Amino acid sequence: MSEPKSILVIGGGISGMTAALEAAEAGKSVALIEKSPYIGGRVARINQYFPKFCPPVCGMEINLKRIKSNPNITIYTLAEVDSISGSAGNYDVSVTVNPRYVNSKCTLCGKCSEVCTAEIDDDFNLGMCKTKAAYLPHKMAYPRLYVLDPSIIGTDDAQKCKEACKYDAVDLDMKPEKVTINAAAIIVATGWQPFDASKVDYYNFDKNDNIITNVMMERLNAEDGPTQGKILRPSDGKEPASVAFVQCAGSRDENYQGYCSGVCCAATIKQIHYVREQYPDAEITVFYIDIRTPGRLEDLYLKAQEDEKVTFQKGKAVNIDGTSNGNLLIEAEDTLTGVKSKKEVEMVVLATGMVPNLAETGLPGGGATFDKYGFIVPDGEGIYGAGVAKRPVDVAVCTKDSTGTALKAIQCLVRG
Repeated sequence: MSEPKSILVIGGGISGMTAALEAAEAGKSVALIEKSPYIGGRVARINQYFPKFCPPVCGMEINLKRIKSNPNITIYTLAEVDSISGSAGNYDVSVTVNPRYVNSKCTLCGKCSEVCTAEIDDDFNLGMCKTKAAYLPHKMAYPRLYVLDPSIIGTDDAQKCKEACKYDAVDLDMKPEKVTINAAAIIVATGWQPFDASKVDYYNFDKNDNIITNVMMERLNAEDGPTQGKILRPSDGKEPASVAFVQCAGSRDENYQGYCSGVCCAATIKQIHYVREQYPDAEITVFYIDIRTPGRLEDLYLKAQEDEKVTFQKGKAVNIDGTSNGNLLIEAEDTLTGVKSKKEVEMVVLATGMVPNLAETGLPGGGATFDKYGFIVPDGEGIYGAGVAKRPVDVAVCTKDSTGTALKAIQCLVRG
C-alpha cells in the first residue's frame, strides 16, 4: 500500500507532535509514525514540569485535541522505519506497522484486561510494576485503544480476551503491514532514552533496589505510577527519611557521556520539591560537580538553597554501597580539592542524562549526519532533526525547535 504524503515525522513525542501540528495547520499533509502504541513520548511520563510544577496533562490534552480535529495528519503507531530512499523533495520511506490485535471497534470497556491472567513489565512505568498483557498504555493514551502484547498471541489468554469482547474489537489475526510513504521532507523527532546507570559499576544501580534514577522518581511521584504517587523505598515500601541526589550520573564523563544533558539539575531541584512536599522532615543531600540552572531556572535553585533540610555538597559520587541496616553509603570526592566525604542515606536518586535514541542504530537508509554522541547534525536539505534528536533540551525548547523545524520542512516542500 502506498500513501502519498508531503511531510513525514518520525517519532510521536512532544517534538514530533509539535512539528506535525505546525505543518498540518499550515495546510500540509503529514504522516506521523511512532514505535510505541501511543503518541506522547517521554512527556507523557513526566509528573510535573519545572519551574511551575504544573502537570503536562493540560498541554497534552490540547495537542491531542488539535491532532484529532486535523484531517491533514495520519498517525501510524507501533510503526518503525525499515528503509529510506530518494532525496529531498521525493523520499520513499518503507514502514512496518506492527499489529495491535485490537481494532477501532474498541470501546475501552476493559473486559479483555479483566479476563487476561498474563502480566508483563509495565513499560509506561519503566518496568517498576506489572500490567496485564491486555492493557491501555496509560490514562491519556492516544489512540484510545487497548493493546494485546504479542507474547500472549496463540495462548489461552488471547482467546479469552477475544471471547470477552462483545464488540468484536479483539482481532488475533492481525499481521504486520507494510506501508510506503512518499515524502518531500522528513523530520526526525526520535527523542531520547535515559542513560543506563548499570554501566557505571561503582553506582551498583542494578544491585540495590533503593538506588533509582530520576526518570523512575518521576513515576514514583505520579498518581498513575507504581505507588499511586507515594515516594517509597522500592526494597521495603518505607517512607524515606533521607534522600541523596547524585548529579551527572554518567554524564560529563569521558568514560560514558562526555556531554551535559542540560536539564538534569533543574529536574533534580523539581524532585527535591516532590520529596519535601510529601516528607517535610526528610533530609536531602545533592552531590554535584556544579549546578547548571541558566536563566529563569536560577530562581528555582536559589529557593532550594534556602531550605534548611536541603544540603548541596560539592563532590562527584565515586562509590555507592549498601549498608548492614539496609541504607546506602555514598562516597564522594570534591572535584576541586580532592577531599573525600561519606554520607549514609535511605534512598539514592541518580540524575541520569539523555541518550539520543538513534545513537547506536542511526537512521535506516542513511541521509542524516550524526555527531559522535548520536545527535543529528543539521547539515543538509530534506532530513531535519527536531528536539532532543538534535541536542539535549527541555520541553519548552523542544516545542520551539520543532516549530522551526516544521518551517524548514515546509520550505523544502515548496522548493521541491
